[in-house]
Parts: sequence; C-alpha cells; structure tokens
Amino acid sequence: MTSPALDRPSGPASGSLAGYASARQRLPHVAYDEAMGSGGRIRSHYLQVLESLQQMSAEGLAQRAEALAGTHRSKGITFDLEGEERIFPLDFVPRILDEPDWRLVQMGVAQRVRALEAFLADIYGAGLVVREGIIPGEIITSSPQFARAVHGFSPPNGVRIHVSGIDIVRDGEGQLRVLEDNLRCPSGVSYVLANRAAMAQMLPDLFSGQRVQAVTEYPARLLAALRAAAPHGVAEPTVVVFTPGIYNSAFYEHALLARLMGVELVEGRDLVVHGTRVFVRTTEGEGPVHVIYRRIDDDYLDPLHFRPDSVVGCPGLLNAARAGGVTIANAVGNGVADDKLIYSYVPDLIRFYLDEDPVLPNVQTARLTDPDARAQVLAHPRRYVFKRVDGSGGKGLVLGSSAAAAELDQVRADVAARPRAWIAQPVVGLSTVPTWAEGRLVPRHVDLRPFAVHDGDSVWVLPGGLTRVALTEGGLVVNSSQGGGSKDTWVVADNSAMPAAAVTIFAPVTSVDEMPAAAAADPGPDLDVPSQQQQQQQQQQQGAC
Repeated sequence: MTSPALDRPSGPASGSLAGYASARQRLPHVAYDEAMGSGGRIRSHYLQVLESLQQMSAEGLAQRAEALAGTHRSKGITFDLEGEERIFPLDFVPRILDEPDWRLVQMGVAQRVRALEAFLADIYGAGLVVREGIIPGEIITSSPQFARAVHGFSPPNGVRIHVSGIDIVRDGEGQLRVLEDNLRCPSGVSYVLANRAAMAQMLPDLFSGQRVQAVTEYPARLLAALRAAAPHGVAEPTVVVFTPGIYNSAFYEHALLARLMGVELVEGRDLVVHGTRVFVRTTEGEGPVHVIYRRIDDDYLDPLHFRPDSVVGCPGLLNAARAGGVTIANAVGNGVADDKLIYSYVPDLIRFYLDEDPVLPNVQTARLTDPDARAQVLAHPRRYVFKRVDGSGGKGLVLGSSAAAAELDQVRADVAARPRAWIAQPVVGLSTVPTWAEGRLVPRHVDLRPFAVHDGDSVWVLPGGLTRVALTEGGLVVNSSQGGGSKDTWVVADNSAMPAAAVTIFAPVTSVDEMPAAAAADPGPDLDVPSQQQQQQQQQQQGAC
C-alpha cells in the first residue's frame, strides 16, 4: 500500500533551499524526499514551515540550532556512551507527517502489536503457530531471547507488550515499511517529549497556524496501562520504574518517566521479595509494589533465574510474577518476538492470528538459515546490510557497501558458521528530510520510531514518535551511538490540536535531593560498586536510540 500523501507538491524551492535539489542528486542511494517533490517543488504539508525558516538568515538559523543544543545540555537531556555523557542532537527542522500518512502508521503499528501479543501468548502456551506450520519450532526455541522460565505463564490482563517501539522507514519508492520491532525495553520516548518542549520554547513561530497533535498525553497513558496490568484483586496498585542505575545510557529517560507519572524510581537494591510479594524500601519502611515498569534486560532482572552474577536485579522477582504477586512490564520473554529472524515471519503471523493483510509491509529479509538464500547473499555481500538477530542500537550491523574487505570476510565466516545468528536485508535508501548541517539546509536520511501503549483494551499510538536522523551526508545509520541526531516529529491534524503555547514538560531529576523517596532511602545490601557500574552500562537497552 503506497502512502496517500506522496504526490501533493506545492510551491518551488528557493532561498536556503536553493541548493537542496542538487544535494539530493549527490546522495549515493536512491531516496524519496519527504519535503520536496519532483521538479524541486515543496510538498504542501512542509510549505509553511520551510517558508518560515527561509525568512531567517543563516546566522539566525545557526543561533537557533545552538540554542536548542544549549536547552538539552542545560536540562541534562543526554545519553551515556561508554561512560561518556553526550547530547542527542536535535535538529530544528521538524519531520512532518500529514494525516493520511499518520493513519497508515497508526493502523500498522496497532495491528502489529496485536499480532505479536497473540504470538507471545501462543508460543509460551499452546504452540498452535508451530503445529500449523506457520513457523518452525526450532526457529523459536533457538532464539537467544526465548525464555523457557515463563512457559505456561499468563499475565493478569493478558498484556505482555505494554510499551513498544516499532521502527519504520520509507523506501526509495515512498513506501512506508517496518524495519524492526522493539518489544523489550524500547528507549527514546523521553526525547519525543523533550524535543517538543524545546521546539515550542525556542521556535514558537513555526507552530503558528499549524494543527500539530500533542505528545503530552504519553505519561498518563503509560501509567493507566501499567495500573490496568496490576495483579488480580489489587484496586489501588503501586507502580515503580525499575532502572539499572545512573550509569545506564537511558537513565535520563527512566528518571523523567518516573517523575512525569508521579511514581518512584527504584534500583534492584531498593526492592525485596518476601514469599511471592514484592516490596520497596522507603524512609518509612517497606511498602508493597504491584507493577514494575522495568528498564532492565531479562538477563540481569533476577539472579535466581538468569545471570547469577547480576548485582542490578532483584532475587525472586520472576517467582513473584509467576505466582501473581507482581506484574513485570514489559513481560519477560518478549525478546523472542523482536528477534530479527522471527521478524521476517511477522506478515505471516498477522494473517494467521488476525486474518488480516499487513497494513505496513516488512523490508525484504533474507533468512540465512536457508542454504539457497545464504549462498545468494554471501555471493554478493556488498548488496546487503547484515544484522545480528539480537542486535540493537546499530551494534553488530555491517553495511556491505561500505565495509572493509576484512570485515566482510569476518561476516562471511560468521554467517557460514552460525547462520541462525544473522539476517541480511537489501540496502534501503531511507527517505530524506531537510536538516541543518554545514550552515545550510541539506537532505539527510531518517527513520521513525512510533511508541505504542497497550492497556488490554486498545493499542494507543503516540502521535509522531521519535525521528532519528543520520547527520553525515549519505549516512544510513541513524542511531545516537553511531553519531545520529533527532527531530521533533509533527503529525499535522485536519482538525483542532493543542497549541504550541500549551506544550510543557517538567525538568528532569538532576540530583539525589530530587530523587523519589525510594532511591534516597535505605540502599539495601552493600554491593560491589565497580561491578554494579559495569552492569548498568552493559544493559543492552534493546531498542536503544
């Protein structure tokens, strides 16, 4: 299904966009430009914003760019990369989706979440999808993220995917496609909230006359979904956000979400399990915990069931969850559903569980477990992107067209030895949008991560999501850890929406004095501090930006 918003150009490019069309022609990959149509004409939904920007001088635009960076820096909006705090750059040109495009994204993401919920319930239960021959059983059980410890377990309200981040790209023909699914601990929604607040503060004129859908509903939606997932019989559940700790790359996000939801931010040492119930240590003693929004990987969550050397988890959590004493969100074992080999089966899963055709197609994917597909890919490795099935954040990704010969030789050998560990995809020339770089507006490649919240009754998709942008010319890797940046993502509504002046956000927690009570309370047992810091940094944070 082609996006209905592709061919509505309106108005020629001029001013700061005068060299934009020629810059597009220099790109090494064929790419659809979301702002400029054929003949160099600006698409209608970008026209007003780009006209506003072209009225500013280059010096004025550079000052706005620096002001945005200063806003993020002053508020501590950073991520940690190998122990170094870094700013996630925010580009001041918004990425704009009109209503028809957004409806496709919204429907496609919700459909995908519903199908993957059914898949997880099935593989940890009856296993009908295997018996019907939709997917081989060995593909499921050989996944690094398949969790035998939760087989036969059903969560209280049937929800395993409380929060998801579905990565979407637009190919060279303008077709929206799903690139991967993030169903464990998807990161990045804090940047969605912070980017909107910074843009509204520093560039309020851009919002003038625009009906941009608000993003401020997210914390309330998330909290409602978490409360709805509480164990049976709990009328007033206590929710906590479980972070690996301050050295984790996404700690800013953990602290912000806890603050915006008005719940406690806890570490493993703040929690204790008595029998089948979980408690949090506070200054007033131990209090019950009913729902844990965990931002910690399965491997480190509970040393009794997973890594016994984990010093950032809490012993006994999984037993408490299986006994119905606490809900862990997202559920343990979700990672099997975003395994990149199993991703290739999702269109079949949608048809099997929902009896529907996929709204959003996948990117073509070679299953390297198949000898013929493997031989074809390895014969022409420079045509493909190689990805580890459990990789995230751009780690383990090898772009064949630009890889060194020695790196390709290593990939060939690894794929031949462990074909289940890899998939390969043709290079997708991600769509481009105007971006401020080199003192002018230039085309840069982007992707989109919409965030969805599932409360058991419906799947709500946050309007817009996180747009990540590759800041180097022709670059296709958008991850923050690989030098990417971000954009405020606008869904331009056909009817009323929140005005920019109403967009607010609370400042993040920046000191121990501001921490919720649990984090400042009895620290629990003494830990090996170097090991704790190392494990906080080692958290994969699947779905990392």
